[in-house]
Amino acid sequence: MNISIETKEKDHLTTVDISGEIDAYTAPKLRESLFHLAEKKESVIIINLSEVTYMDSTGLGVFVGVFKNIRSNNGQLRLLGLSNRLMRLFEITGLSTIMDISSKIEGEAK
Repeated sequence: MNISIETKEKDHLTTVDISGEIDAYTAPKLRESLFHLAEKKESVIIINLSEVTYMDSTGLGVFVGVFKNIRSNNGQLRLLGLSNRLMRLFEITGLSTIMDISSKIEGEAK
């Protein structure tokens, strides 16, 4: 049960690469890393989930909280690189209809 979070900030754009598992054990670390970013006014956060091997409802809760925070600060959140399994989680919960989500990474062949 490990998670790695790498953040790169430049002006109002922040990219976050996450790898490992997002569950009840690792979600607090993820929440801590993302929530302060979401509180910045008009920021854009792009989160790469292509290396996430597992996520449970606790992880979904973190992303819902980040999404609400960033929207209330006139920012944007984009999730990239979701596996079929992760995409299905967001679809089942209806989050895929309100969040900007893509299974492809920018620059990938279509």
